[in-house]
Formats: sequence, structure tokens, C-alpha cells
Amino acid sequence: MEKFDVCIIGAGVCGANIARKLSAYEVSVAVLEKEADVSFGVSKANSGIVHGGFHHNKKYLKARLEIQGALMFDRLKQELDFPFKRCGIIVAALHEDEMRAIEQLYLQGIENNVIGIEMCSKERILELEPKLNPDVLGGLWVPGGGIVEPYRFVFSLIENAQKNGVVIKTNYEVIKSERKGDEWILHSRDGRMVSAKYVVNAAGLYADEVSNVMGAEQFSIKPRKGEYYLLDRLAKCRPTRVIFPVPTSVSKGMLVIPTVEGTVLIGPTAESVEDKRDLGTTRENLEKILSSAKLMVPSVSEADVITSFAGLRPVHDEDFYIDISKKVPAFIQVAGIQSPGLTASPAIGEYVKELLKKAGLKLVEKVDFDPFIEKRPHVKDLSVFETDELVQKDAAYANMICRCEKVSEAEIVAAIRAGHTTLDGIKYFTRAQMGRCQGGFCTYKIIKIIMRETGMSWEEITKNSKESAILRDTL
Repeated sequence: MEKFDVCIIGAGVCGANIARKLSAYEVSVAVLEKEADVSFGVSKANSGIVHGGFHHNKKYLKARLEIQGALMFDRLKQELDFPFKRCGIIVAALHEDEMRAIEQLYLQGIENNVIGIEMCSKERILELEPKLNPDVLGGLWVPGGGIVEPYRFVFSLIENAQKNGVVIKTNYEVIKSERKGDEWILHSRDGRMVSAKYVVNAAGLYADEVSNVMGAEQFSIKPRKGEYYLLDRLAKCRPTRVIFPVPTSVSKGMLVIPTVEGTVLIGPTAESVEDKRDLGTTRENLEKILSSAKLMVPSVSEADVITSFAGLRPVHDEDFYIDISKKVPAFIQVAGIQSPGLTASPAIGEYVKELLKKAGLKLVEKVDFDPFIEKRPHVKDLSVFETDELVQKDAAYANMICRCEKVSEAEIVAAIRAGHTTLDGIKYFTRAQMGRCQGGFCTYKIIKIIMRETGMSWEEITKNSKESAILRDTL
């Protein structure tokens, strides 16, 4: 049985940031993820926004961590090479009463020390974003907001954590715990066991169940489903800024988002559901999202929709629940991390590190900690001459597997060698299958490359788990 100083349950954006933060210290760390790959839970399907720090009052922990976390992304991008851009956020007001709400958001932003926040007239808001409805009355401009590719962010954090000694165990669903002396023994469903002196519960939708398994606090995580629609990168409606409506008491509303990789995301809805696996989408909600998006950006068109998906938010209370357990020893709760969890996640990593110190974990900085990962070339970002130089070294860069997103065979191979052997893992790592044809052209080629590189049979190839086999023998 492997022994660690710290085990983190959950390899989403919070677990990944905590792991990477701890990898800078002389402690042994393992991340236990119940899914087949990291980021496959809550983190794979969200708006991909680095929020502006004006939606929540500083009395909430989530607001303080959001403000701190947002400022950390520029340095993280330099070190970890994930797609991120500070394009700015606009909140558009279409009615007089919404302008009064805009004023309250502005005052809250000033109270939160948001850099550059500005109340805008109609002329100013249309100057910042000409794609807006010409009937807009004004709005809020927050230049520090941005967009990020969430799964690539998680992959980069985990890759760097592994480089600095963190162990990742996937398909590890913790179903039982034992307290022996000063250690926790964590049992997985498939019979594996590890021990740890400290355990961090960053299990997202399943944080309540993990807490029960540990004999700790009892609370309930309620899923809130958000449906999204992805529009083609050629869509004429693509704005240059993230566009918010005026928020409601339940959600920040349905957005129009220029993704960092060039497509357009519209949504999400906000619907409380019971099933933590309910990721279905409906025609009814598509029409609601399209109607809401068109109010802000009239050029949004259903003809540009290339796919739909849904994400689930782990709702616990109004605020994040991040604390040392009061019921069991050496156990840290990181639960209820809904919006703005992605933005806050780098600060959550720092916050949890301090909680572990407070709980007794001794942290000594590594002299050889390396905060960087190796930058991998992507053909779509290169000039013809740069691509030619790559091809001279590796001919696989000349074999285009995904035409929509311009992903080469060499990039698919790099994803597999980095440990991503499901179709979704490769999709999130490379963007192959994310274009207009949604994998219609490239999926079978990717399957053949996975089989060649790993020795897996066609029956073993899955979309994202053992329950999602792609090919079956029907004879």
C-alpha cells in the first residue's frame, strides 16, 4: 500500500490547483480521481470565464477568493501555457430598471477594488462591443475579466504537479475510509488502497458523499444544471468581449462568450436537478438560450450551432465551504465550489495550503521546484514555415487528423503519451473532434492511433469511461 502525506480526492480545477501548490513543497501528494481522466467532472463543462470580481459582496469567501484568484492567471499562463485571454467583461442593460442594477454592481465592484471598472453610456458600451443590440441603454465594463479553456487549464496544472512529484490515480472512487493511528486508509471501489496523513475533499458534485465516507460533516450537494450551445468559429455574432445580462438572484444569466479558441458559447440555463449524472439537453432550452442571446446580440443564429452540452454545478449554500473538519482529524473540506469557482481556484489552492499548515502539515519549500511545463506546438497556431520546420523533425505534423480544428497526428500522439487515452481526453487536450463536424471526420483515425500507440483493442476504446465504449461486436 502506497503511503502519502496528503491525498486529494478529486482532480477538477480545485484539486489540480491544490496539488500543484503542494508540489512546491517537500511533501508526498496523491490525487485520487473517480473518473477516467482529470477534469472529467464539473470542470470539463463550464463557461470558461475568469470573472471580474463585481458579482458578489466581499463578506463572502467566494468573492475574496475570486478577486485574488483572477489576479493569478497571467503568471499561471506564462508558466503553464494554457489558453487564456483578458478580453474584458460587459454587462449589458436593456431596460431602465437594469441600469439601476448596473449601478449597484458598479458600487460593489468599487468596494471590491476591481481595477478599471466603468459604468458606460449607450455610446460607450457600443464602442466597446459593436455586436450588442443597438437598443442597449448602457452597462458595465470590466477590463480585467477574461476567458480560459478550463480542461486545458486542469491538464496543465496536473502535468506540472506530476513533474514535481505528485501521483495521479484515475478510476479511483473512494468508497471506504479507516482511521489507523495518525493515518487515513482510503479504499477504492476496485480494491486499491492508499494511506495519507491528511485528506482534502475536493470531490465536486460528490463532496457530500466523500464527507460521509470519511465520517465527517453531513451536508448535501444539489446539482444545478446549465445547458450550453456552441457556435461555429465562423459565426458572425462572435463578440470581442464576454457579454453578461443583468444577473438574477439565481444565476448570472445566459451569456454570449467568445471562447479563447475562437468559437462562441451561449448559455447557460440554471435548473435544479436530482441526478448527478443528468447531462441531457433539450430543444426547449435551446430556444430559451437562443432567445436570450439574441436580445443581447441580434446576429446570434441557430444555423451556427454545432453542438450542445450541459454542466452541473455543486450547490451547497450561498458560499464556498472550505474549512478544516470539526468532526474528524486531518481532513479538509473544499465543497460547494460553484461559480466563480474556476476563477477562484488558484486562490483556493493557496487557501487550502494554509489550512493544511494550520492542521499540522509541515511544509518546506523544494529547492528544485519547476513551475513550468514544456510548451507543445499546435499546427493551427504556426506559420507555414514554422510547420515545415516541425515536419522536417517529425513527419506526423504533416498528417492532419482533425481538419476542422487543424490538429495533426503528432499532437494526437502527444496527448496519448501524456496519458489521455479516451476520446474525450484527447478532445480536451488537442481540440480534435471539437469543430463543426464534431468528430465525424477524425474519430476513426484517432481510434486507430490510440490502438497503435497503446496496444488497446477496439473494444477497449471509450468516449470517457468504461461505460462509454465506442465500438461493440453485435454478432
